[in-house]
Amino acid sequence: MAAFRKVFLLILMGSMAATAHAGLKLAQLFQSNMVLQRDKPVPIWGFAAAGEKITLRFKALNYTAITGKDGSWNIKLPAQTAGGPYEILIRGKSKSLTLKNVLFGDVWICGGQSNMQYTLNQIGYTPKDTVAANNPNLRLFTASIDMDYVPKKDLAGGNWTSASAASIRNFSATAYFFGLALADSLHVPIGLLSINLGATSIETWMSAAALSPFPQFKPYADAYLAPAKSFKEITTAFEKMKPEWEQNYYWKGKGMEEKWYLPETDISTWKTIEVPSWWEDQELPGFDGAVWFRKSFDLPKDFKAEHFLLQLNQIDDYDMVWINGVKVGEGFGNQNWRNYQVPAHMLKPTDNVIVIRVFDIGGKGGMYSGAIWGNPILLGKWSYQQDLKIDAATFPKPHVVNVSPFSTPAVLYNGNIAPVTQMAIKGFIWYQGESNAGRAVEYRQLFPAMIRDWRKQFKQGDVPFLFAQLANYMAEKPEPGESDWAELREAQAKALALPNTGMAVLIDIGEAGDIHPKNKMDVGRRLALEALYTAYHKNIISKGPTYAGMEIKGDSIVVHYAKGTDQLYSKHEYIEGFAIADSSNKFHWAKAFIRNNSVIVYWDGIKKPVSVRYAWSDNPGELNLYNSSGLPAAPFRTDQLPAKTAHKLFSEDPWVF
Repeated sequence: MAAFRKVFLLILMGSMAATAHAGLKLAQLFQSNMVLQRDKPVPIWGFAAAGEKITLRFKALNYTAITGKDGSWNIKLPAQTAGGPYEILIRGKSKSLTLKNVLFGDVWICGGQSNMQYTLNQIGYTPKDTVAANNPNLRLFTASIDMDYVPKKDLAGGNWTSASAASIRNFSATAYFFGLALADSLHVPIGLLSINLGATSIETWMSAAALSPFPQFKPYADAYLAPAKSFKEITTAFEKMKPEWEQNYYWKGKGMEEKWYLPETDISTWKTIEVPSWWEDQELPGFDGAVWFRKSFDLPKDFKAEHFLLQLNQIDDYDMVWINGVKVGEGFGNQNWRNYQVPAHMLKPTDNVIVIRVFDIGGKGGMYSGAIWGNPILLGKWSYQQDLKIDAATFPKPHVVNVSPFSTPAVLYNGNIAPVTQMAIKGFIWYQGESNAGRAVEYRQLFPAMIRDWRKQFKQGDVPFLFAQLANYMAEKPEPGESDWAELREAQAKALALPNTGMAVLIDIGEAGDIHPKNKMDVGRRLALEALYTAYHKNIISKGPTYAGMEIKGDSIVVHYAKGTDQLYSKHEYIEGFAIADSSNKFHWAKAFIRNNSVIVYWDGIKKPVSVRYAWSDNPGELNLYNSSGLPAAPFRTDQLPAKTAHKLFSEDPWVF
């Protein structure tokens, strides 16, 4: 989780930064050591002064463009075969840039949440042969994550590196093993763009256009996306009106007048409250306005840093924070994550007094978010005192940037996908869904909508979109039952109805006690098999046994599997993971065995079965149904019973992580 904390702080600092173009500048993607897509026209773009002539020289030929009023320019190179290295020279009016060691090959965008973000370091992988890890045909780019309400023109940061024992350490493990398998199989350069962030839900990676057909997103979209104002524009307007608003409305109440933020304040009459929580759920039902919170804390015994990172997570709606009587930060918006850097010289080894004025402008209020990376300071009992009470209907509420990178719709698409949609690519790989498991039925519509929209935005047709199905996770259940994760896997599989899609089944390589299973090597390799079959049209077995139909024969169900997924195989006589039900729709763990490349499923207590499920659980335990290529059978169900998550949809109030 330390990686998420670091990335999150960079998001908060970077997303407000202005973009200026003082002379010729290439888009962040275009650097030495990069891979450009083979066999397609390749756009190369950047920024300069309006009306400036830009010349690009490649293979002794010149290509030119004139920048537009917004300072952007775009030059398209003709399609090239795989190869290199090459140099590309770009000249402007008073500046020139040279890209060296450029290869043409295949470029893949690697997106998703933490299981795509998890690095080789985080899974504890070190190559046995560090010399062999130096692979000049494998190039890596990790994007600096950014966000905004409007599509950005450029990435916040990132660098291309050639794969080496050192450079791969902090790169996506799934993406690395995927790219390595392709490079070894195809013998062409492979470029990997790692653009992902842990704990993120799918809607934050979807564009406003992709979200527009879904009514559950309309209130949010109308308030934040439809105005088409960037973070910078909103923040500038807020800062302009803020002093008058604070004096007239916000800095009111007895607490501000009596300076309750001072350590010497008498709190003998204050009450206690548990945090994180909504105060409406405790002793302040229906209260809108200011409530003061206070407690003491000690620094960690080994603390030696110049700054102390105070993480208070999400607060509804506004906050001001003091430590030892000195204001250290303030925040506005119930979705923004509070991360305050406190200079060490302001702190004592023990008994530091932290005071927080929380201001609720309607609905529920409080320090409500208890994400696992918050400071221990946040959790537990606080002294509190209510103060200024407001009428939420009439209190003036300024428009502020209010986002969580983990759940706010469209903001990660705008910050990280929109800036690269001009790039020529081979395809996408995707590992995400954990954060949407509680809304799995909704995911049936959101996931295909995102795939279609990304393809539309990239304007390169139905480029391959390959994804990892969720691995097994959590404790095994003693009896068959309903499962959010099983429903999410089903939702993922339904996306295979779209052309040029492929799914890597991971139901056998998860870990009950860890949502981030360490075996990313097989994840990457299975995605690479799907790529070789779908994107490169290789005559291979790319997937394990996939359900094709069933027959009821007496007291048994015969499960048939699709042709082209190889012979069924198991080390054991009986097959684990099947459940069977009769017309009562109560499922029981079944006995099953292979016969004539089908699976016979039965249970002694059922004489007239009607439906069967396989691996339908958060974690179905150890499974033993594979094909002779060693790929696992995919989970499925034949019943049409209502899904556990059928009526759960995105809700913006609140967007709780």
